[in-house]
Amino acid sequence: MIRAKRDRQRLSDGQIDWVVDAYTRGVVADEQMSALAMAILLNGMDRPEIARWTNAMIASGERMDFSQLRGPDGGVKPTADKHSTGGVGDKITLPLAPLVAVYGVAVPQLSGRGLGHTGGTLDKLEAIPGWQANLSNEAMMDQLSSLGAVICAAGSGLAPADKKLYALRDVTGTVEAIPLIASSIMSKKIAEGTGTLVLDVKCGSGAFMKTESDALELARTMVDLGRDAGVNTSALLTDMDTPLGLTAGNAIEVAESVEVLAGGGPADVVELTVELARRMLAGAGITGVDPAEALADGRAMDVWRRMITAQGGDADAPMATARESHVVTAGESGVLTRLDAMAVGLAAWRLGAGRARKEDPVQDAAGVRLHAKPGDSVQAGQPLLTLLTDTPEQFDRALSALEGSHSIAPAGSAEAASFVPRPLIIDRID
Repeated sequence: MIRAKRDRQRLSDGQIDWVVDAYTRGVVADEQMSALAMAILLNGMDRPEIARWTNAMIASGERMDFSQLRGPDGGVKPTADKHSTGGVGDKITLPLAPLVAVYGVAVPQLSGRGLGHTGGTLDKLEAIPGWQANLSNEAMMDQLSSLGAVICAAGSGLAPADKKLYALRDVTGTVEAIPLIASSIMSKKIAEGTGTLVLDVKCGSGAFMKTESDALELARTMVDLGRDAGVNTSALLTDMDTPLGLTAGNAIEVAESVEVLAGGGPADVVELTVELARRMLAGAGITGVDPAEALADGRAMDVWRRMITAQGGDADAPMATARESHVVTAGESGVLTRLDAMAVGLAAWRLGAGRARKEDPVQDAAGVRLHAKPGDSVQAGQPLLTLLTDTPEQFDRALSALEGSHSIAPAGSAEAASFVPRPLIIDRID
C-alpha cells in the first residue's frame, strides 16, 4: 500500500478498510502509517478513496443517534452542528449554539481543546468556574431534550482511529494533507449523527489552509463527504489572516462571547455567528426567522445561561483576570493594514493560553487583547495589543512572536487611502 500510494496509484476499498482497522489495533506500525500518510500528503487521494477512508474511520467506533429527540409537536427534533477548522480568536461556538437552539433546533456541539496557536472551545468554557466538559451520552441527550444545546467533549467511542492517526500526523509533518484533514473532521461529524452540518473553513496565516485554493479544495471535499453520507452539508470560507474579534485567549474570549449574546460585541464575531446560524437553521428546515433578533432581545442569552448552569458552571461568576499585562503600541500614525493572526496566536500560546502537548495545562486569564483591526486609523503611541499572563517571564517570548506582525501605512499615503480589508466571508459552498 505504501508503494502504491508512493507511485501515485489509488488504494482499493479492501486495502483502505484493512489499514485503518489494522493501525487502530496496533498491527500496522507507526513508522509504516507515517510513510503512508506522507505519501497521501504528496500524492493525494481521489473522491472515492477519501470517502472510503472516512467510512473506515467511522467504522472504528460507535455512531450516535438523535432520532429519539422530540420537538413540542412530538415529531423528531432537527439537529444541526457547526465545525471550524480552527483559528485565532475563534469563539463562535459559544454564542452560536444557544442562538440556534432558540429556534427549536438541537445543537450537539462536540468540541475539542486547543493545540499550538489555535484555541480550543473546551479550554475557553473551562474558564467559567464549575463548568464541566465531560458528559455521559445520557446526560448529553437529556440536555439536548430540555435545553436544545450542549457543548461538551467528544467521547472516546467516536472514530477512535482518528485520535491515534491525528497524534501521528501531528509529529510527522502530515497534518496539512487535505484527504486526511477532511476524513479526520468528517468521520467524527458523521459519526456524531447530526442532520445538518455547516463548516467554517478558515483561510490565511492563522489557519491550516494558507491559500484560498487549498481552503476551497478542503471545503468542497468535506461537503462532498457529508452529502455522500446523507448529512445536509454546506461551508463558508472565512478569513484568518487577522484574528477573529478583539480577543485571543480563554476567559477573555468567553467575556467577548457574552457581549455578543447581550446584543453587542465585535462586528466580525456577530456577522459570522449570525451567518452560520442562518445556514444551520435553513438546513434544519427553519426559515423566515432572523437570528440577529434573538441576540438583540436576550433569548440566546437565556439559553446560554441555562446551558452553562446545566453543566455545573456559574454564569454570574467573575472571570479570571491576569496578574500581569504589557501594552504594545503603534510606532507611527496611519492606517493599520495588517495584523498577523499566526503571530497573535503564537503570542497567546506563549503567554499561557495554549499548549504544546494535549496534557499541558493552560492559564484561564492569559491571552492577547486587540485594540485595533486592519482598516482602523491609529496614532503613534496608541495601544495596539495588550498581552495578559500570570507568568510575566513569558512576555519576552510573546513579544518575539509579534515581531513584524503588523504594518501601518503612513497617514496621507496612497496605500492608506486605498486600503480595504479582505471580507470576513470569502466564499460560500452550497
